[in-house]
Amino acid sequence: MNQELWEQLCEIVGSDHTLTDEPMKNHTTFRIGGPADYFVKPHSKAEIAAVLKACRNANEPYFILGNGSNLLVGDNGYRGLVLQIFKNYCDITQEGERLRIKSGALLSKAAKKALEFGLTGLEFASGIPGTMGGAIYMNAGAYGSEIRDILTEATVLTEDLEIRTIPAAELELGYRTSNVAKNGWIVLEAVLTLKKGSRTEIQARMDELKNRRITKQPLEYPSAGSTFKRPEGYFAGKLIMDSGLAGYTVGGAQVSEKHCGFVINTGNATAKDVTDLMKAVTDTVYEKFQVRLEPEVRLLGEFL
Repeated sequence: MNQELWEQLCEIVGSDHTLTDEPMKNHTTFRIGGPADYFVKPHSKAEIAAVLKACRNANEPYFILGNGSNLLVGDNGYRGLVLQIFKNYCDITQEGERLRIKSGALLSKAAKKALEFGLTGLEFASGIPGTMGGAIYMNAGAYGSEIRDILTEATVLTEDLEIRTIPAAELELGYRTSNVAKNGWIVLEAVLTLKKGSRTEIQARMDELKNRRITKQPLEYPSAGSTFKRPEGYFAGKLIMDSGLAGYTVGGAQVSEKHCGFVINTGNATAKDVTDLMKAVTDTVYEKFQVRLEPEVRLLGEFL
């Protein structure tokens, strides 16, 4: 352990929010992953910038984490620092028909707040398990809607540790991509523009989508959501199902029989189980349909 870096991190975010050898399985929805060398939970923009500056000065690699809902961490963990922007940085405020949301806020929490304020437009996100920062990073979407449909602007921390507010039109938001990802920026805050609506109708729509998710998705198992991106002109889940892979298992990892687009952790899966299964699925689908699936889940750390 770099003692000097450790002391700096404790000074910046507090010793209660600075951990070492922290199991990443505790911080991903897959419930898989070895330890990170350092794990910090900052409270403010200033703390986030200060942690990154300390990492750079110490030549320590770092990774930005939200709720870990789209992430698979290797069994040997991550040699570096994980900076989690989540529960310590998640305020939501109303400004008329706009919501100003810190990047650590869960989308489900933001959708609930919109309901409280009688604002419509965020219902689609009520069941997405990620944070607002992650949603902008990958332009999260569901049921025909995406974050870019309601995003007005985002405040980011640039590679030069400069805080900038950027209009949504300049973020190059596309299918599961943005220039936030391309430029290595860190989302700090978002402003969403919604519309006044009926609380009864908003709640009804959220309930409808919740029932659809419960019916069609394997929510009872740990997973990272959709494992593969949607190939142009196809649906990944259908290609996997039509390849006869429903229920296909490697160790504790399984292609969900309920929704073949999900790889689930049946209880004791390792990261190697998941990556081996993903490779088998990718190869089989390509052999049968000449379509190469690309992972939507992100991989981090050291894999066996």
